[in-house]
Amino acid sequence: MKRNPVDKLITSRYEDKRINAPLISWKVYLILLGIEVCIMAIHTATVTIWMNKIPEQFPILLVVVFYYMLLSSLVLALLFGVLKRYVFGKPLKRIAAAARKVAAGEFSVRIDPIRRDGKKDEVEVLIDDFNTMARELESIEMLKNDFISNVSHEIKTPLSVIQSYAGLMKDPGLSRQEREQYADTVIRTTRKLNHLVVNVLRLSKLQIQDAAPETSVYQLGEQIRQCALGFMDQWEAKGIRLRMDVEDVAVRTDRSLMELVWNNLLSNAVKFTGEGGSICVRSRVQEERVKVEIRDTGCGIPREALSRIFDKFYQGDTSHATEGNGLGLALVKRILDLVSGEIRVESHPGEGSVFTVILPLGI
Repeated sequence: MKRNPVDKLITSRYEDKRINAPLISWKVYLILLGIEVCIMAIHTATVTIWMNKIPEQFPILLVVVFYYMLLSSLVLALLFGVLKRYVFGKPLKRIAAAARKVAAGEFSVRIDPIRRDGKKDEVEVLIDDFNTMARELESIEMLKNDFISNVSHEIKTPLSVIQSYAGLMKDPGLSRQEREQYADTVIRTTRKLNHLVVNVLRLSKLQIQDAAPETSVYQLGEQIRQCALGFMDQWEAKGIRLRMDVEDVAVRTDRSLMELVWNNLLSNAVKFTGEGGSICVRSRVQEERVKVEIRDTGCGIPREALSRIFDKFYQGDTSHATEGNGLGLALVKRILDLVSGEIRVESHPGEGSVFTVILPLGI
């Protein structure tokens, strides 16, 4: 018979270190012992009384003992039925009721502990695991609602712009120059909307991706230089000095995913660096890892924003909010988590930022 995969997760009370309560408490043991003592005392007294009348009363003795055994078995069955119903059945019913609420979407439900002595048996551990599951589901639900709210807001803004300018373009009295300006605005906004949708789809795909990244061996330095050349028009238009000091080192990782990482980080560096500023891209191999630094002389990131820059839709510098949608760094963080890399950031307002990506060579 094929074993259910869930059975592999079941552990005995001795394997689960959280269980520290005895299998049978001393109170239950004393109650059962008292009942047995009473039964044995009655049994002994009955036999002693009737033994003096044997053999005349022997058949009657058998009948009495039979009914006594029948009665005692019924009492024990009733006792264990009560214990099963109120000691085990009642908490299980509470858990079942709470599970039905969770299944209906009420993730805020919690189950209070049954025991009052602070110890844990199997039922208490089940309650703890249920509460943990409910908290995680509640957190996921909040993140989902927040994600939907942010996506809706980010999509609504460009759609409003497109609608407004498309309506203005229907005015027959517009000059050719005005019509071209409105058309450029519509085109620019649609590109931003397309970029938003593409990033949302990429991030959603990466968040639910279970398969391992498609790794291959390639030259990391060459990839970074090619990505930087893609922003040449932008940095030249702002008079930014770009310095490349990257080593030609071979790495084994997902080439297409890492291209997204470098494009997002370089795009941010160019976007937040003012005219006449500078950007330095530097890489060094340390033991079995390669460290890539992207340093800019831009506006920097406030201290209170550093802990949130990898959150979806968060934009620390609102003055550049129209140039992005706050998904780039969230995408970078998710990709690096998938390829066993990490990212660090150092920044001070007015002094620029340094993003450091650390990757295993994997060769």
